[in-house]
Amino acid sequence: MDVVTVTRQDGIAVLCVDYPPVNALSVAVRKGLAEAIAEANADPAIRGIVIRAAGKTFIAGADIKELGQGLHLVSPTLREVQQLLENGKPSVAAIHGTALGGGLEVALTCTHRVALADARLGLPEVKLGLLPGAGGTQRLTRLCGPEVALDLCLSGRQVKAAEALELGLIDAIVPDLDRAPAAFLATAAPAPAILLRGDRLADIDQTLFDDARRTWSRKARGRDAPAEIIGAIEAACGLTGEEGLRAERAAFDRLYAGEQHPALVHAFLAERQAAKLPGAPDPSIPVISRAGVIGGGLMGAGIAAVLANAGIAVTIVDIDDAALSAARERIARLYAGSVSRGILSSDDAGAARARIGFATDYAALADIDLAIEAAPEIMDLKRRIFAALDAVAPPHAILATNTSSLDIDAIAAATSRPGQVIGLHFFSPANIMKLVEVIRGRASAPQALATGMKLVQRLGKVGVSVGNYDGFLANRTLQFYTGQAEFLMEQGASPEQIDRVAEAFGMPMGPVAMRDMAGLDVAALVRKVRALSLPPEERLSPLIEKMVEAGRLGQKSGAGFYRYDNGKRLPDPEAQAIIDDAARALGVERRSFDDDEIRDRLFLPIVNEGARALEDGTATRASDIDVAWINGYGFPAHRGGPMYGGMKHGLQRVIALADRLGAELGPRWKAADLLVRMARTGEDWRAAGY
Repeated sequence: MDVVTVTRQDGIAVLCVDYPPVNALSVAVRKGLAEAIAEANADPAIRGIVIRAAGKTFIAGADIKELGQGLHLVSPTLREVQQLLENGKPSVAAIHGTALGGGLEVALTCTHRVALADARLGLPEVKLGLLPGAGGTQRLTRLCGPEVALDLCLSGRQVKAAEALELGLIDAIVPDLDRAPAAFLATAAPAPAILLRGDRLADIDQTLFDDARRTWSRKARGRDAPAEIIGAIEAACGLTGEEGLRAERAAFDRLYAGEQHPALVHAFLAERQAAKLPGAPDPSIPVISRAGVIGGGLMGAGIAAVLANAGIAVTIVDIDDAALSAARERIARLYAGSVSRGILSSDDAGAARARIGFATDYAALADIDLAIEAAPEIMDLKRRIFAALDAVAPPHAILATNTSSLDIDAIAAATSRPGQVIGLHFFSPANIMKLVEVIRGRASAPQALATGMKLVQRLGKVGVSVGNYDGFLANRTLQFYTGQAEFLMEQGASPEQIDRVAEAFGMPMGPVAMRDMAGLDVAALVRKVRALSLPPEERLSPLIEKMVEAGRLGQKSGAGFYRYDNGKRLPDPEAQAIIDDAARALGVERRSFDDDEIRDRLFLPIVNEGARALEDGTATRASDIDVAWINGYGFPAHRGGPMYGGMKHGLQRVIALADRLGAELGPRWKAADLLVRMARTGEDWRAAGY
């Protein structure tokens, strides 16, 4: 079958791209377009060209795999196709589905663009550490102005057809793509190529670009692409079209050759891979239409809102009317915040709130498809809840726990349906954080797990499949990050230096400040449980407990490892004195640290514990650990994730540090056997089966 077919409509050549699944701009598609455009340009009977696509979408962008192999440089390149189109006959792009990246750049090369009402357009290259490299920054700036170009190229967001029409990105919304595009082109006024236009470039204030640089240097946290995008759009305002294309291509080449692009591609592909569960469940995944949430606290209210936002009817069950009244207030505040921040319209928020009901009796859950328990982390309490759910929920219903660390199998044992029991560990705040761990117990049925993962995707979250282990995957590995921060403070590093290094690395918040934000009393309770199973040769740093004893609970009490003044984080000599006293009592030898050592001490132990999680089956793939850290803790995606970074910078470095820490802190810090084996054989994660 031809990748590009040509039909004629009253002197208009209609070129249709048919390259499933998303009509990506592969070598074959570019070759087909080049040949068809050249043929149409040479035919005197053809007055114009329509470019459209078969299937569910217009050209959705570059072929990422081919881009990684450098095949975007194989002739005909996209730039060569665009030259044929731009220097040829009048043309219109007929858009449905999505026109993204290179697909939108093809459309911008046409003299006109029309779209169906449900079409979406965007230039998401920034998310892969690139800029639009086929004239996107240059043509969009000339067509819609630099303000629009900065917005769309820096955010990577998609715009619906109605907004695209308002911005001038498309010329019309049409009712169909069978006859309407050719009819539009037949009556459209002649239009010059976009690269020759300049009416949107007059009187541009330089502060537009200065402000963008200031804003994105803060928002991008170390990413290279935003600065290059701003420079390319600024160049479009002062150069000819051809000069601007050369400047854009040079910037694209710099980004393509850098370290951030492959890391972001890894993160993108890893997120897709994480959704694929081990095993082969029944392909007919049940649809969740009604759900119950047990507990209307901060987490339960957040989970209920996420479900309701996805169109699912939810009933929150709590112990009494007072608890339900508090839950209603939380829900109201949550939706008011979503509306004020522009996340939801008032109408959408009202519709979602209407889907949430409240009850004190488990009998209200007799017709649910799913229950999610979000009660305090007390095993006896959770077992009582699951026994009650088992008695009222229909047999097909999945019973899920939001526990962050408790044994799923022990919870499932309280029911007569352990195969229907899974973990759905949402990260706090549930209505904002993207990560959800889909936890498999020993008896969890593949169908139940697949349904849980499908639900996570429906909610707009990122799911990672993990095994039943203390702390599961994300919190298990987090202990080695925060634990190192505490040992570093004992040994002489200040809270400010540790957090500065982590934040310079790209973390949204350093590990010490994160402890303060989450509450040191909460951390102390979790550690009290963990200490019960800690081997005698290992220890936890006592610093958190020392702070709690002094009444320093973190942000909520105005003081923890830092002092807080009107929300501002400040160094605190009193906290440092507590740290110093604890170190003296432990007999710890203190010294100064350079930033590089602190960085390695914080991040390399994650790689080591991640390898242990792979060895014992808690994690399925090394890339799943990267997905968990990027989406759960804000690990900078442009660094690919901790496991990606560990491999890129050398496992020997991880092993050397682990051996040193193991000698000081106990066997759990020693190098994992998997790392030692991989270093010996030269394998990467995939070659090692992970």
